[in-house]
Amino acid sequence: MRVRIQTRLDYDFPERVESLLQIEAAVADDQVVIEEALRFDPPLDIVRRDDPVSGERRVAFTHQGRLAIAYDAVVEIADRHMDLPHAIQHAIADLPIDTLPFLRGSRYCPSDVFETIADQKFGALTGGARVEAIAAWIAGHVTYELGCSDARTTALETYVQRAGVCRDFAHLAVTLCRASDIPARVASVYAATLEPPDFHAVVEVFVGDRWRLLDPTGLAPIDGLVRIAYGRDAADVAFLTIFGKATMVSQSVTVTPLD
Repeated sequence: MRVRIQTRLDYDFPERVESLLQIEAAVADDQVVIEEALRFDPPLDIVRRDDPVSGERRVAFTHQGRLAIAYDAVVEIADRHMDLPHAIQHAIADLPIDTLPFLRGSRYCPSDVFETIADQKFGALTGGARVEAIAAWIAGHVTYELGCSDARTTALETYVQRAGVCRDFAHLAVTLCRASDIPARVASVYAATLEPPDFHAVVEVFVGDRWRLLDPTGLAPIDGLVRIAYGRDAADVAFLTIFGKATMVSQSVTVTPLD
């Protein structure tokens, strides 16, 4: 699938502060950036902080006052065959070393307190079948509801409240997978056909010798996801990290299928 991405951010920085911007499509085997442009109004000096390992692309900048940011891109997404039910779960000793950090709990994903819950609910399953069961349980027990959570909400609170938005669904899925000894991480993506259009949070799990994408909300098809970044939880994949204060004036994300 080929998609066109149009992102517009308008912020007001009352003081001169540094920021990290992470909205460009990542360099990855399953997606190719055909064309793109990143623009700032007013123009400013930026420093690229790209990651050659993850393929994530960031820019650092310093600014005071109003700032409009525009990102336009066309991205080709490869066919993604998830085949979760037949993907095996690896012994810890057999996991690639770069997957090990995604077995442990993090700020929004306290997986250590979910081990008994994961065993009680999904103990008869392993690997991709267990991941699918976790996603199905979340879909059947957690309601997608705007405004019921905020930037401090953890997976434990989502489990209790049984409601949240995409990042809450992702955090709960990641937490239950890690509590099941399955490496899992949060990915920020652009999503074709997502309504309403916005930055979207999904999950990647390592089973069957590779990372596989999963959207616990069920709102976006896997073949229409453009990866921006991945990390232990939402704290690692924020589209704009401001080291100071700023006010969002407006924000829009549009992802249009071109095929």
